[in-house]
Order: sequence, then C-alpha cells, then structure tokens
Amino acid sequence: MFYILLGSKFIPLPQPSFGIAERILRGAALIVIVLAIARATSVYGLAGIEDASTRFTLQRIVHLVIGLVIALIVLSIIFVNWYAAAAALGIGSIIIGLAVQTPMKSFIAWIYILVRQPYRVGDRIKIGDATGDVIDVGYLDTTLWEFGGQYISGDHPSGRLIKFPNEKVLDEIVYNYSWPLFPYIWNEIKFHVAYNSDLEFIASTMQKITEEELGEEMIKRVETFRDLLARTPVDELEVRERPRVIFRVRENTWLEAIVRYLVSPREAGRVKTRLIKKLLAALNAAPDKVMFPAGANR
Repeated sequence: MFYILLGSKFIPLPQPSFGIAERILRGAALIVIVLAIARATSVYGLAGIEDASTRFTLQRIVHLVIGLVIALIVLSIIFVNWYAAAAALGIGSIIIGLAVQTPMKSFIAWIYILVRQPYRVGDRIKIGDATGDVIDVGYLDTTLWEFGGQYISGDHPSGRLIKFPNEKVLDEIVYNYSWPLFPYIWNEIKFHVAYNSDLEFIASTMQKITEEELGEEMIKRVETFRDLLARTPVDELEVRERPRVIFRVRENTWLEAIVRYLVSPREAGRVKTRLIKKLLAALNAAPDKVMFPAGANR
C-alpha cells in the first residue's frame, strides 16, 4: 500500500528521499516473502522428514540460505550501484577474513561435516579427549552431551556439555560409535581364573548366558556386519554370529576368561551390568570348577 502511494506520488517527497523510501519498502516486501517461503518450507517440507538428524541439518542449511538472501536484499537497499556493493563486500570480506581466521576455518569445517558426515546430530563420538552424544552442530562449533568423563565411569551421561570449534574435525581423529550402517560396537567382559579351573565349563557357561541375554539380536547384527565386510577388501576376518569366549595368559599367575559380544553403544553399560551379575552367579555356583582369585591374590 505504501509502495503504491509512493509510486503514485500521492505523498510528495524529495527525489533522493523518494528513492530511499522506495528501496526500503521494496526490500521489506522481499524479506517478508523470503521469510514466508522459509516458514512454508519448514512446516510443509522439512517437518515431514522422519530422520531427526537429516531434518536438523536441512534446517541449518535453510537458515543459512535465508540469512544470505536477506543480507543481499539489505545490501541492495543500501547500495544502488551493485558494482560498489560488490567492491565494498569484497574488501569487507578480506578484512573480516583476516581478523577472524579461526571462525572462517570452523565455518569451512561445518561444510565439510555436512558433506563428509564424520558425525551427525544424535551420533555418539570421541574426538580428542571429548566423548559424548552430538546434540548440536552449529555453523562454528559442535556441542556434545558428555558421557563418562572425569567424575563418572562407564557410559552414563555426566551432565556436562562439551563445546569445541568445528575446525577441530579437520585436525583430530573422530571415533563414531553410531555409524548409520552399523551402529554397534564389540564389547568384552573379563574374569581372572586359575590355570587349574575347568576351562570348558567356564567357556560353555559364559557363552550360554551371554547368548541367552542377547537372544537373536546379535545374529542379525553380525549378518549386517558380514554384508558390510563383503563390500570391502577385508575378506579374511572371522566374524562369529554368537558370543565367543577366549582365554589369554596374563603376566601374573592367572588366566583371563573373556566373553566377546556385539551391543549398541548406548546399551553397553546396562548390558554389561546384567551380564556380570548372571555370569558371576553361574560361575560362583561351581567353585570346584571355577577358581577365582581370592583376597590378596587378586
């Protein structure tokens, strides 16, 4: 309405003021349209995506694109001459780039994270000394919800948040425990037993209890693991579909009885606790076959 009134010259304004007012109104209308398109895209497009991580990433990209478009609209309002605007923007970018090299590197790393996906929101990762679940991947930094850490053992969340610049992903090794194609890890439980223990009884007992606890889930997971291995040059790796018990000789006078199994990383602590209770109950029930270290011999 105001733009029409200005165009009809119903409101008398000096020519310079008229030009500025016209650009401001035109720019404001364009910004409203862009925001409306962004809102519609978010409600009718992105909201229908089931994968939370993909939805979160696409929302970040949409917000960035909208921000850039609005910035261009604002520049078109301030500068009538696009050549002058481009020159000013180029000089300003050089100055800002030299002043904030670390943020620029982190922004480039954000693009790298989107393209290469070393991790996504929802993944459990370890990078440097930080271990946790990714809850936010911003344009400049990543936020983890720490588990374990300095004050608590195991896989329980510590309650602390960890923030690090995205540029860290370009210089550090990233361990991802939530790879979408195979979101599981191998875990072990170890017991020290004497050399004169009944190793066959220990192996069969530990395997039976672990297999009963995990059920058919491990078989399905190992099938997935084998399919992934078949696509790689690694074709000589033996992968058993059921829990496996192995024995190792320690430097002291005891053997290590180890049961190895496959588990989801977020369930590793709970599964290990349940298995330890059941394994100890069964092994302690046969003291003539299973000799554990006692007292000062541990």
